[in-house]
Amino acid sequence: MSMILFACVVRVRDGLPLSASTDFYHTQDFLECRRRLKTLALRLAQYPGRGSAEGRDFNIHFSSLGDVACMAICSRQCPAAMAFCFLETLWWEFTASYDITCIGLASRPYAFLEFDSIIQKAKWHFNYVNSTQMESSLQKIQEELDFQPPVVLTLEDTDVANGVMNGHTQMHLEPAPNFRMEPVTALGVLSLVLNIMCAALNLIRGIHLAEHSLQCYLYLFYSPARTVKVVLMLLFICLGNMYLHGLRNLWQILFHIGVAFLSSYQILTRQLQEKQSDCGV
Repeated sequence: MSMILFACVVRVRDGLPLSASTDFYHTQDFLECRRRLKTLALRLAQYPGRGSAEGRDFNIHFSSLGDVACMAICSRQCPAAMAFCFLETLWWEFTASYDITCIGLASRPYAFLEFDSIIQKAKWHFNYVNSTQMESSLQKIQEELDFQPPVVLTLEDTDVANGVMNGHTQMHLEPAPNFRMEPVTALGVLSLVLNIMCAALNLIRGIHLAEHSLQCYLYLFYSPARTVKVVLMLLFICLGNMYLHGLRNLWQILFHIGVAFLSSYQILTRQLQEKQSDCGV
């Protein structure tokens, strides 16, 4: 009978699964253990390098170093030394196959799914090869465990995460605010064009160029404290044009200030658009 049933490689900082062995077990107890393993993966950064979560029929073992951790679900009969020797083998194989930059940049689950074949080979080796052939490796791991025992949890402890105590505390999830703006109007497009024109006329004056560029940004994208920013920007543009009174005629100054007022009005009147809930997802 197999003693190592499932194994996966995860990223320590956020618990993102990088690779996992093919799952051949579908009993209710095993699936529950899988769920608890995923919860535990999110908290690996809180624990030292080695640890075990003990259950009635299955144990979860994990071993982490740096930003990579290996985890396994084993039967209760599996010796801890064998489980951690297996996890250490996986860790060396994975870190030798993928550099730390690729691991850190991984953004989707199971980005290194091709590593599954190596996990399966290692599982078969530890499950079916005579343990006497691994005696020296197991003895070394056992000495390390005697010197520095792994942290021991229960499977129930793995549910104490993110404010959920053993599944009894309900979490109230508020929908995330949506910052999608209303469609751009024709007058808004005109104000953008005029701002771009003003910015082009102020290429040699960095501050004024930045002012009109920021007005375009505030119109197109949502920004906290938008009203305060708009008022301050309008004030700076007015003061800047008063400062340039000797270099510009009255019509040029009125043009720049008029564009600033038009853009400010468009920014303040363009509201957020409420996004419909994705009920079908």
